[in-house]
Amino acid sequence: MAANIKTIGVVGTGVIGVSWVGLFLARGSRVLVADPGPNVKQRVSDHLRSIWPLLERQGLAPGASISNWEFVGSSLAGRYHEVDFVQENGPERIDIKSRIIAEIDEGTRPEVVIASSSSGLPSSQFIKDCKKNAGRVLIAHPYNPPHIMPLLEVVPNPATSKEATDTAMAFFTALGKAPILLRQEVRGFVANRLQAAISHEAFSLVQRGIVTAKEIGPFMKDVLGGGANSGGFRHLMEHVGVAMEDWLKDMAAHSYQYSEENLNALDSSVQEMLAGVDIGRLEEKRNNLMIEVFKAKASAKALV
Repeated sequence: MAANIKTIGVVGTGVIGVSWVGLFLARGSRVLVADPGPNVKQRVSDHLRSIWPLLERQGLAPGASISNWEFVGSSLAGRYHEVDFVQENGPERIDIKSRIIAEIDEGTRPEVVIASSSSGLPSSQFIKDCKKNAGRVLIAHPYNPPHIMPLLEVVPNPATSKEATDTAMAFFTALGKAPILLRQEVRGFVANRLQAAISHEAFSLVQRGIVTAKEIGPFMKDVLGGGANSGGFRHLMEHVGVAMEDWLKDMAAHSYQYSEENLNALDSSVQEMLAGVDIGRLEEKRNNLMIEVFKAKASAKALV
C-alpha cells in the first residue's frame, strides 16, 4: 500500500533520476541512490542543493530533509530489502533496462512496485527476465523536471497487477503528482506522441524556410491550447474540419526528413535564436515561472 512506502530506491541519476530524488526527499521519504557512473555522490549532492529552494517554495512535508539520502553504489545490491518502492531511470535501451529490472525484481520483496521512467519503451519489452514477480513492473513516465512538473503517465503492461497499478497511482498522487493512467501500452505513450506530431511539423516549417526557430515560438506558446468555450471544439471542426484534411495532406507531402543536412539547417536556426542567451539563467526563470503557473492553476480549478 502507498501509505507504507517510506524508503525509496532510485536507480540511475541522470537529469530525471536526480530530480526524482529531490521530490522524494521533499515529500519526507528516505532515498537510497544507485548509479554506476563516476562522481555520483557529489553530482547528486550539488544538484539537490540547486533545486532545494524550489522544493521549499512548493512546500516541504513534515520531517523532509535534503540529507535523508544515501549513495549505496553502482546498484542497490545488498540494500534491496530496505526499499518499499523503486524508481528506475536507466538508459532508453531494452537490453540495459531488461538487466536492471531483472536485478531489481530478484532483490526486492515481491510486493514492491518497480516503476520505470522510460520515455517511450513499454515495460512489456523489458520484463522477460523477471523471475520473481513481473506483475509489479510498470511505467511512471515523468516530465522534465519531475520535481516541478505534475503530469505523470502511469502505464501498466498486460502482466501488471491491479494492486501494483493502484499502489503506484495512490503513491504518486500523494507526492503531489497528477498521474494519468493509460489503459493500454503504446510506444512513446501519450504526451510524447502529441509532442512528436507537433514538433515534426514545426521542424518541417523551419526546414522549408517558412519561419525561423525564433519565429515559430509565439505560435507554440500563445496559440496552442488557448481560447476555448463549451462549443469550441464543434465550432472549430464545423468551420475548418474539411480544411484540416487538406492541411494534413500537405503536411504529409512535406514531411520533415531526418538527415544530417536538414538537422544542420535546423540547428543553425536554433543557435541563431539562442545567441547570447544564458541557458542556466533561462532554466531558472522557467522553473520559477512554472511554479507560479501551477499555483495559479490550483487556485482556478475551472482552468485546470
